Amino acid sequence: MSLYKPAALAVLLLSGSLASAAAETPLPDAIAAPGEAVILTLHAEGAQVYDCKPGADGKPAWAFREPIATLMADGKTVGRHYAGPNWEYSDGSAVVGKAAGNTPGATPNDIPWLRLAVVSQRGNGVLSGITTVQRINTQGGKLDGACDKPGATRSAPYSADYVFLRKG
Repeated sequence: MSLYKPAALAVLLLSGSLASAAAETPLPDAIAAPGEAVILTLHAEGAQVYDCKPGADGKPAWAFREPIATLMADGKTVGRHYAGPNWEYSDGSAVVGKAAGNTPGATPNDIPWLRLAVVSQRGNGVLSGITTVQRINTQGGKLDGACDKPGATRSAPYSADYVFLRKG
């Protein structure tokens, strides 16, 4: 059994250094928030919901309607993300954001990474005082192209990490 302890310790130390390296990776300028401190990072699993509507050219196309996602920390549900866009934490605190910058996702199927300025808050709790939300590490969520039935609704599964920041 003592043979496994050094290996487990090495894995823990390595994973910690990898997490530190990832946390220090600079974000693209379009979504960076210099001078702001990270308060909380939550993982989201959910869907981006789209409606089939006439596009600028009059032809039906998928138009983004809203996100619907569960917010998690350490594998436990701690909140939800929905239209607004709103992020609501289990302690009753919540913020609403407005897009302030974006950069493409890692693949053509990934929704963009975003920087959102917080435009309103409610409740007292962990999200109180948050000034910026970043959406990073997106996977999936994009639904492009024509649709054949105006009025139809479709969702595209996605995951992302949301980073909540505060000035000061």
